[in-house]
Amino acid sequence: MADWQSPAEIQADAAAFNNFMHALLGLYIWEFVTSLDFDWQFLSGKKKFRWPLTFYFAGRYCLLLALIGIAVALNVRTEIDCQGLYTFNQVFGNAAVGLASINLSIRTMAVWSQNKYIVAFLILVILVHWSFLLHGILLKAAWIQGACVITYTDNQILAICFIYSMIFDFTVLCLTGWKLAFPANGRSKLIDLIFSDGLIYFLIAFLANLLATIFMLLNLNAVLSIIANVPAAIASTIVACRVVRRLTNFTSHSAEVFTSTAQSTVAFRAPPNATSPHHISMKKGDSVHIQMSSLVTRPDTEYDSAGRLIQGDEFDAEAQAINDEFKKPPY
Repeated sequence: MADWQSPAEIQADAAAFNNFMHALLGLYIWEFVTSLDFDWQFLSGKKKFRWPLTFYFAGRYCLLLALIGIAVALNVRTEIDCQGLYTFNQVFGNAAVGLASINLSIRTMAVWSQNKYIVAFLILVILVHWSFLLHGILLKAAWIQGACVITYTDNQILAICFIYSMIFDFTVLCLTGWKLAFPANGRSKLIDLIFSDGLIYFLIAFLANLLATIFMLLNLNAVLSIIANVPAAIASTIVACRVVRRLTNFTSHSAEVFTSTAQSTVAFRAPPNATSPHHISMKKGDSVHIQMSSLVTRPDTEYDSAGRLIQGDEFDAEAQAINDEFKKPPY
């Protein structure tokens, strides 16, 4: 059996850790670049920015900054402020983990149609989660023998953070799965979308934190105890961002309503009962004044034979499914 605490083993694990971090940085940069078109649609104003996307952008860019900081720490050859660099990495890395859980929680709130008890419970869980993450920032690092080395960290707090993150993600997974498996108003296409591949994202986030927790609790050596921390943060951030992108794109291109209340998609689109663009007003007197705003059809908007929107960026409340009885002529 290997002696995990031997200097030779620790040195070999450190070399593997170095290569692994560079591979993970390349993986995340690939994921980041391939999805930049989504970011640009909001940054350029082509799509309207909604408040839930604040957590999406914050988590996405926090993790990128943390990975760049880790790459600098692993490759620097001249003496730098190691304490400041590792504090920077820890702040943005922990923030990425917390924001990923927030993004998944927002999806769960949407699925539960903003149920006040679910929202209050998840907000409380998020606040406790962030309290642990902020405590995990406390560490010490120094320049030793030509490299930045962490000289002190509270492994107990780190272990609690990942155990809590694992339980948090499992709770969100169960809440989402339960609501999707037993919807109150039947299953829509959006429910099928989340149920078919959205739950996989929740499951991946849970398993990533589970793996990090196992390595942390095994405590084989200083390197292997933290080797799964960065993969867990990357996996959670990637799947959370993909959930946001898929559901945002769905509500932008589909006319189907998934809701038991008007705000079930957390302000990612206009509610289906929004005011019609036609306005009729009557003035008291001899004449009747009718005012109607013009309706412009976008060139990239297409409808099928039943009048349902099949392509376009805006939700059209009048493009809902038409009941068959209204299609038949009266004669």
